Amino acid sequence: MVSVDRLLVFATISLVLIAMPGPSVLFVVGRALAHGRRIALTSVVGNAIGCYLACAAIALGLGAVVTQSLVAFTVIKIAGALYLIYLGIKALRSSRPLAAALPEQSPPLGNLRTLREGVVVGVANPKTFIFFTAVVPQFVDPALGGVPVQMLLLGLIPIAIALVSDSAWGLFAAKARDWIASAPRRLAIVQRVGGFAMIGLGLSIAVTGRRD
Repeated sequence: MVSVDRLLVFATISLVLIAMPGPSVLFVVGRALAHGRRIALTSVVGNAIGCYLACAAIALGLGAVVTQSLVAFTVIKIAGALYLIYLGIKALRSSRPLAAALPEQSPPLGNLRTLREGVVVGVANPKTFIFFTAVVPQFVDPALGGVPVQMLLLGLIPIAIALVSDSAWGLFAAKARDWIASAPRRLAIVQRVGGFAMIGLGLSIAVTGRRD
C-alpha cells in the first residue's frame, strides 16, 4: 500500500489542481446557471463517473497510447470540445424571455440524460487524461506491485475531492440563479450566460493542449 505521507502529498496536489476553476467547474457552473441545482449536481456525479472511467482506461494502458499518439489525444480533445459546444447551444435555445424563463416552466431534463451528458464530458476532458497520465503515476510504487490497482485506488482521491469542490461551485451558481429567478428577464440572461460559458469552454479546449 502507498505510504500515508505519499497519499497526503498526492491529496494536497489534487486539491490545489481541482480547486482552480477548470473545464469541470465551468461545465457545472454553466449547467447550474442554465438549468438549476438538480441538473448541476447530477452533472457533477456524471462528470466524476466519466473522470474515473478515464482513470480506469489509463490504468489499463490507454494512457500510454494517448500520451504517445497526437492523433488519439486530438480526437478525444475535439470530441469533448464539440460536445460542450453542443450543450451550450442547447442551453441558449432553451432560454425563454419573461415568465417562460422561470424554472418551474422550463422544459425539465431527465436525471439519466443529464448523468450521461456529464459522463461524456468527464471522459472527453483533456485535463483528466493529463492529470492521470502525468501526476498519478508519480505516486505509484512499482515495488509494491499491482500498478493498475494502485492507480485505480489513487484515482478515488481526486474524484472525491472533485465531487465536493464541483458540488460547491454548482450550488453557489444555482443559488445565484434562484435569486435571479425573481426577475424572469434576468434569468433568461443568466441562462444564456451559462450557454455561452459552455461554448467558450468548448472552444478553449479545442485550441489548447498538445501540438507536437
